[in-house]
Amino acid sequence: MAIENKAINWIANVTLSVFALACIIPFALLIMASLSSEASIIRNGYTFFPEQFSLSAYEYLWTHHLELGRAYGITVFITVVGTAVSLAITSALAYPLSRRDMPLRNFWTFLVFFTMLFNGGLVPTYLVYTQLFDIKNTIFGLLLPGLLMSGFNVLLVRTFFMTSIPPALIEAASIDGAGEIKTFYRIVLPLSLPIMATIGLFQAINYWNDWFNGLIYLTDSRLFGIQTILTKMITDIQFLTSNSNAAGTGASQAISELPSTSVRMAIAAVGVLPILIAYPFFQKYFVKGITIGAVK
Repeated sequence: MAIENKAINWIANVTLSVFALACIIPFALLIMASLSSEASIIRNGYTFFPEQFSLSAYEYLWTHHLELGRAYGITVFITVVGTAVSLAITSALAYPLSRRDMPLRNFWTFLVFFTMLFNGGLVPTYLVYTQLFDIKNTIFGLLLPGLLMSGFNVLLVRTFFMTSIPPALIEAASIDGAGEIKTFYRIVLPLSLPIMATIGLFQAINYWNDWFNGLIYLTDSRLFGIQTILTKMITDIQFLTSNSNAAGTGASQAISELPSTSVRMAIAAVGVLPILIAYPFFQKYFVKGITIGAVK
């Protein structure tokens, strides 16, 4: 039996190691490609050991450091504020839905679930946000549309509350004179750190990676987030490269020297690195929250 357990553990460790490498290798290749010269990438493709080391992609990004710095600040602000507000709204809605004594609980739960199946579409959504709420070219264009609350997250938190918070604990708080709001903030939330960290990580990643809202609701480049700026840079490089023949001789040569391929890798590295750094601090809560909130 001991030998069998060791064999199973060895197979499991090898399998997990292979999966871990499958996740790490693309990022390593991404970094190496961003540090390669454009000519070596065109000649040899992507390699883990660059034939010709070059920082031209990052030098190109540095020429836009003021624009990138402002975009980073906006994205950090939107990610922090949006995640905090989203957690507050999500947990405040999920808690009453988890209480079995709430009137019409199933009806309200169905309404939340309905939003996961159907939506009004892009055009009606755009008209509502721009004409009714007037968020066009404001910071709220990055904060509100489609990201502030998710029906899936509400149901996930509701399930956690129902399966992990003992009803007897809530009854004891009521007997001691605590109201619903005090019970929620003093008892339920402190016991829900795993699911809060999980949902917070989901929302933070969504806000950090969002570029579509900036594309749809913003025309003022001073309000662009980091993902929108990076997407704009890629589009500009592709446009210049594809139209280089129409430019003059000098301009055509300058355009041909742009690190179009390696700069895409550098842009991806710049965009994903902060999330990679933050993820290990949330991992233990992420795993525990998903296990308790979804499996149970």
